[in-house]
Amino acid sequence: MKRRDLVKLGLLTGISVAGCTSNPGPISTFQTLEPAAEPEAVDPPQEAEARPVQLPDTSEMINYPPALKRGDTICCVSPATAIFERSLVDMARESLEAGGLKVKLGKHILDQNGYLAGTDQNRAKDINEAFADPEVKAIFALRGGWGSNRTLPYLDFDLIKENPKIFMGFSDITTLLNAFYHKAGLVTFHGPVGFTHWNPYRFDYINRLIFQGQNVKFVNEDRSGPLVVTGDNQIRTINAGVAEGRLVGGNMSVWLSLSGTDYLPDVDGKILFFEDVNESVYRIDRYLSTLKLNGTLDRISGLIFGYFRKPKGSKDREIMVGSFTLANIVEQYVKPLGIPCYMGAQIGHIRHNQTWPVGGLVRMDANEGTLKLLEPAVMV
Repeated sequence: MKRRDLVKLGLLTGISVAGCTSNPGPISTFQTLEPAAEPEAVDPPQEAEARPVQLPDTSEMINYPPALKRGDTICCVSPATAIFERSLVDMARESLEAGGLKVKLGKHILDQNGYLAGTDQNRAKDINEAFADPEVKAIFALRGGWGSNRTLPYLDFDLIKENPKIFMGFSDITTLLNAFYHKAGLVTFHGPVGFTHWNPYRFDYINRLIFQGQNVKFVNEDRSGPLVVTGDNQIRTINAGVAEGRLVGGNMSVWLSLSGTDYLPDVDGKILFFEDVNESVYRIDRYLSTLKLNGTLDRISGLIFGYFRKPKGSKDREIMVGSFTLANIVEQYVKPLGIPCYMGAQIGHIRHNQTWPVGGLVRMDANEGTLKLLEPAVMV
């Protein structure tokens, strides 16, 4: 895809639609996490020796989907929350067609079953049929919200394994990204949903990652402009160091909702990443506690945090006695582990959202706050 097509795409669209959040609601401009002073009553976390770089496990069978080409057909599905306006589907289709793709729609995308986009069986059926359709080269989720977990018992993972295709989405779609990687070995893509703002920045990463098959290096956008220092897109290193491994993760609350099931990938030696929205700090504390207690944090080789936005108007000081920042909480759990960790990666419910490959082989550098693919995430 040529650059002028990407610019054309960004100018053509400009839609920003609610629905790709864990709790459906309007997407607002992201806010930067501002570090706060350490509470006086809490001892600082103990330092630990940094772990050596852990080499990735090469014995795992990986299913790389073929790269997309201009003129290919993709299928849009709706695995989660219902779509209440046909016009939004039309806008998503026009956006993707402006990027040089042909678009099919799942048969049940406009179904409604309470707050879900149809029955669990029919939402799964659309996904199975898209993987089985030889004309379809990629599958994009139209929105997130809630409901992907409920499709898992009805998905044909053998079919998916035999027909590897690009599958992309984020937020509630975290369930499917990781289940497909775990059950079918399929590398999937944590990236925009159909109802998104298809700006040139987003499409540039998609172009390099799934069209061209580049070993992309993910670096935060420099938005300082005339300023020497900016509050936007800042990286905060929790533990310095470099680690390599397969990348897994996505929306934190959705990931935790699969705890104890057979749909999450093995985390041994993996690079784990998280983002979330509408979650108070004390809830992130709860999630990290679960990850510590179930052994996840002791088994991964690196940890990356993207953008986290608290619920609009929330006041943690009214919820708890005293308060912590998100950085305080992360440090308390991760500092003692010694694994490379950084915060502020440009992933999450933000307009300039990078696309990361779940199952891709990567190197993270917590000193720089960067992530680099060590091999293409698609077959070119």
